[in-house]
Amino acid sequence: CLARASAWAEKFTAHRRSSAAAMRLLTHNLLVCNKKGVKNGFPLRIVPHVVTLDGTEFQPEFVKAMYQKLDWAALRMGLDQIRERASASDIFVPELPPAVTPDMLDDDNFLRTLHLVMMDLHVEEGTLVCPESGREFPVSKGIPNMLLHDDEV
Repeated sequence: CLARASAWAEKFTAHRRSSAAAMRLLTHNLLVCNKKGVKNGFPLRIVPHVVTLDGTEFQPEFVKAMYQKLDWAALRMGLDQIRERASASDIFVPELPPAVTPDMLDDDNFLRTLHLVMMDLHVEEGTLVCPESGREFPVSKGIPNMLLHDDEV
């Protein structure tokens, strides 16, 4: 599956488009609902409307460093949540294993797949939903709007 993801990414480079602003799954992994009274505002549920693939330069050391900061379960959950919309747009979404072993961080195919998931899959339009309060945060033109209303602060 990892080799398939790498081969797919190479084959469909022509279908990738450049986007200055885009919510990556790496970004999603860092966002939390800070609404007043919310104790469990992470991870936000993704309700995608438009998902795109935008190729970025593969940097294995960056991927390894960012892996250390990731909430793996939240990354896998976010990936699952965008899978159907991405597939409808003919974007292949690779599977990620339930857990990562240390030897996987030395596997080029795994690192390329992780890079694709973290950096190249973008939610251009959609909504992020707080798991506790149900508060919705819009994603427009790739930018998540996490601003709260006065009564939510």
